[in-house]
Amino acid sequence: MSKLKPYIMLAPVLALVLGVFIGGLVMGLMQSFGYFPAIGMKTMTLDYYKQVLSSPDFMSSLSFSLYISLVSSVLSIIIGLALAYALMKGNTKKHVEGVLYKLPIIVPHSVAALLVYSVFAQSGMISRALFHLGFIAAPTEMPAFLFDRTGRGIILAYMWKEIPFIAMVVYSVLKSVCNRLEDAARNLGASEWQTFRYVILPLIAPTLLSNFIIIFAFSFGAFEVPYLLGPTSPRALPILAFVEYTNPDLAHRPYTMSINMILTFISLGIVGGVSLMFRRIFGYKV
Repeated sequence: MSKLKPYIMLAPVLALVLGVFIGGLVMGLMQSFGYFPAIGMKTMTLDYYKQVLSSPDFMSSLSFSLYISLVSSVLSIIIGLALAYALMKGNTKKHVEGVLYKLPIIVPHSVAALLVYSVFAQSGMISRALFHLGFIAAPTEMPAFLFDRTGRGIILAYMWKEIPFIAMVVYSVLKSVCNRLEDAARNLGASEWQTFRYVILPLIAPTLLSNFIIIFAFSFGAFEVPYLLGPTSPRALPILAFVEYTNPDLAHRPYTMSINMILTFISLGIVGGVSLMFRRIFGYKV
């Protein structure tokens, strides 16, 4: 009974959370197969999945979502790791290192998108500063970072949020790493880069992978930032699903649910695949 006690105590919360999650997932899955009794659709079919997978708009949205998620996550991991290592090696005051770089973490993504818009838009702070300094003849000559097909504005917003998160987690792990291992490596003639590469990096690799999976999965399925800063074509996959969901014709709902289910399966597949690959290659468990 002592082993079952934690699960019994968590049962009410787990029942609510898993009930909502599993119930919504099952309902969405059934509707994606065309089973929607509320409007008289009771025949199961794979036609909606075939329509989605053969749609050029869906494939463009899928490629765009994978691109912005992968680029923002990889850059955030690299820069966040560098920031955490610099904080550990630096002599910054505790209240500075403990507050300043963590501030973006508490800002909602919708607010982060508006901040990026205020700074990088063609009418934003940077363009007006360049105009007043004489570097450009008009604010409209500022390169378009937002609403373009490269997704630079979305990537900037994600990085602004994710880099401090990575730095905070990695910094906590780095502080707990035994300094004697680093000192031993340096005493044996290893350079600072070799010490980092062969001593520190292997120790924090599982943390980096876990955080990569978290931020990649979130950015791949997030709605706010692509909706506020993304182009109209191609749309990010969550935006495409939202647009299809708002179709007034309820008979169109199975098509929408097919997009949502494919988005869910791809997210689970990528996360599971990366985790499995990391375990097979490096021997770490995440």
